[in-house]
Amino acid sequence: MKVIAAIPARYQASRFPGKLLADLAGKPVIQHTYEAVHNSGLFDNVYVVTDSDQIENAIRGFGGNVIRSQKQHQCGSDRIAEAVLELEVDVIINVQGDEPFISAASLQNLIDVFQNDKTQSIDLASLMIPISEDIENPNVVKVITDLSHRALYFSRTAIPYLRTEDTPIIYYKHVGVYAFRKNALVDFYHHPPTPLEEAEKIEAIRYLEMGKTIQMLETDFVGIGIDVPADLERAKQLMR
Repeated sequence: MKVIAAIPARYQASRFPGKLLADLAGKPVIQHTYEAVHNSGLFDNVYVVTDSDQIENAIRGFGGNVIRSQKQHQCGSDRIAEAVLELEVDVIINVQGDEPFISAASLQNLIDVFQNDKTQSIDLASLMIPISEDIENPNVVKVITDLSHRALYFSRTAIPYLRTEDTPIIYYKHVGVYAFRKNALVDFYHHPPTPLEEAEKIEAIRYLEMGKTIQMLETDFVGIGIDVPADLERAKQLMR
């Protein structure tokens, strides 16, 4: 089974433009992420997928692999799908470029899902973490699963709804690290956005509406995704 990592990287970000090239302990943020993934030793290849000259130059400057996007894309899945259409690969793991502290153990767990899936019934795997705060926060995507931890639905609202307060329930936050079988990713790429995906603005829902199976893994990995300048300052403190 050939497994690669793909790191989608846009220069423009609404809340923090140019964040992937921001300095973090003497290196761009994207370089820390790339090196963390590469140094895990888990992948046949690691690629940054970008439409930006600045990011391409930065990656090539430290010897990394780059694939240029030829089209405009609305989400990371589409950007990665275009990049891997002609590659001979079985499983692709999508790591966000602003996750310099990505956990190698979590990446290994995602790969294990496909290595142990003898019937090839799983199309995707992703991560979730228990939460007790931000349950009502629409910026925090929640996920509910069946008894085998396969995703039933993702939402920005609090799911499930508690009819009675004495019902024991754990809320889970979706951690947006995905692993895809190549054919599931290509199917996504060729399918238009779906109604519930459009309503919630959550790309994972398109896979569910298409009938794909998403295996969720519980994790204790809490990365520092660099979304705003304050996150960069937290990352600098952690690096020290």
